[in-house]
Amino acid sequence: MNAVATRYIEITAARYLKNYTIEFEFNDHHKKTINFEPFLQKAKNPMLKKYLDLELFKNFTLRDGDIDWNDYELCFPVADIYAGNLDKN
Repeated sequence: MNAVATRYIEITAARYLKNYTIEFEFNDHHKKTINFEPFLQKAKNPMLKKYLDLELFKNFTLRDGDIDWNDYELCFPVADIYAGNLDKN
């Protein structure tokens, strides 16, 4: 029987740089720097827009390999962060 290993991409580190920019490191050592400001500026939902307040934006945590703001009030699929693709629609 052949065993297929499934590898999950997880965020292992997230470092706030400046403004709305965060540098991510993943469990495969890939790094990605993302500026969230364009996404937040285009957001129509006030629950997302409120993260234009830098103090709220900077208050993120890593939880189970994912980035989280306020108990997943604002979150993104890890694959999208890995690819740097926050604006799929």
